[in-house]
Amino acid sequence: MTRDDAEELAVEQALALVGGRNQMRGRANDQARDRPDDQARDRADDRTGDQAGDQMPHNQNPGEPADPHPTPYATPASPAPALPWDRARAVAARAGRGGPLAVVRLPLDRALGHVLAESLAALTDLPSFDTSAMDGWAVAGPGPWTYEEGVSLLAGFGESPTARLPDGTAVRIATGARTPADTTAVIRSEHAHVDEARGLLSTRRPVVTGQDIRPRGQECRSGDQLVPTGTVVTPAVLGLAAAAGYDALPAVPRPRVDVLVLGDELLAAGLPHDGLIRDALGPMLGPWLRALGAEVSGPRRLGDDAEALREALTSSDADLIVTTGGTASGPVDHVHPVLAALGAELLVDGVTVRPGHPMLLARLAPDGPHLVGLPGNPLAAVSGLLTLAEPLLAGLAGRPAQDAYRALVHADVPGHPHDTRLVPVVHRAGRAGGRDHVAPLRYNGPAMLRGIAGADGLAVVPAGGVRSGTEVEILDLPWAPATPWTEGCFT
Repeated sequence: MTRDDAEELAVEQALALVGGRNQMRGRANDQARDRPDDQARDRADDRTGDQAGDQMPHNQNPGEPADPHPTPYATPASPAPALPWDRARAVAARAGRGGPLAVVRLPLDRALGHVLAESLAALTDLPSFDTSAMDGWAVAGPGPWTYEEGVSLLAGFGESPTARLPDGTAVRIATGARTPADTTAVIRSEHAHVDEARGLLSTRRPVVTGQDIRPRGQECRSGDQLVPTGTVVTPAVLGLAAAAGYDALPAVPRPRVDVLVLGDELLAAGLPHDGLIRDALGPMLGPWLRALGAEVSGPRRLGDDAEALREALTSSDADLIVTTGGTASGPVDHVHPVLAALGAELLVDGVTVRPGHPMLLARLAPDGPHLVGLPGNPLAAVSGLLTLAEPLLAGLAGRPAQDAYRALVHADVPGHPHDTRLVPVVHRAGRAGGRDHVAPLRYNGPAMLRGIAGADGLAVVPAGGVRSGTEVEILDLPWAPATPWTEGCFT
């Protein structure tokens, strides 16, 4: 399998995950308050149990060197105030829309999963001629009708476009075949009675002019807009484009993403042992980012090495670099110092959200790639992915912003005193005429993935929490199922 084939297979697999939910949509307006005086304590809270800074603490034993990877980069003296969650998402969305979108023309078999850079207008009427909607008989005028034995019209064959059907005659016709000029109606085979001895056709039901005929232009006329700009190319869009006459589509190239996994304590295989833990983010982020419309390279594991991080950032040709761990201010948290040494512009440096407070968004150069720094805790990383990477990628890929919507939550949901919380939830169908709602899931700690594995969304819980029966904003996950989950081990 070639690399292109592998990428297309990955896109198809990602699209297979994608599902929509018909929920009541609304505008989100819950906003967490920014409390700069709490930042030092809150950063320390989010670092407990770190993947390279956030999944497990880096404890130093007496006699051991302070840092196995000493770095010449200076740690910033004082962190900038963290942004409220909704403002951080808005900054990421604006960053993604900051430049003009490139446009490529892709053949239909390469366009799946891309976003349309232009609207698609029909290149022909659909259907482009009057066709039969049923197998049966094309008839002209009132019946009974004479017919010629052995003559029939098939799709793609049959009479010439100028052939006419005289009054009082009929001809066998197949579904999709072009109807002759002056055809009054098509009589379905099951409604027709054939008198072979007399060579006459009659009908068991009244005939309505135009019945079971698909008239030219019934679906659209040439020039009609079929699909707007920003539409994701799905298999159905490919079929419509082909029917409308397209061989290639104007598309936005998928954003290219590099994933850098930081942390000396991470294992790529096997069971945790001797203070080492499995890397949960490397296997998770690639498929998740592909489901968000990106083209993703395989994860690179760099350990806690500042120079390796600097080299990876400066040599990347991706549109977005995603790092995991190392975003706080511990002895081996190198993301901030390396970004400072490279002169990167920090657009977001911390967000007042739990989990995931020490996430960041940077621009490495005025026209260069962006970097999203995710905390190392798995659920904290998911929070950063949906807070910063998802709106940024939507802009880079030309996708319209996802409409926010709200849903009732069944159960009290505790909140952080000052920050927004993102809590895994699952949608439930209303019972006995009740409204559909969401239920919070257990196992929602920063280092846990068990809750998010059973979720189809994240509830945006404002500071202080919410009571049961309150409406909360919902962030759908890319693979949200079409029907609610049943009660199980995740709740």
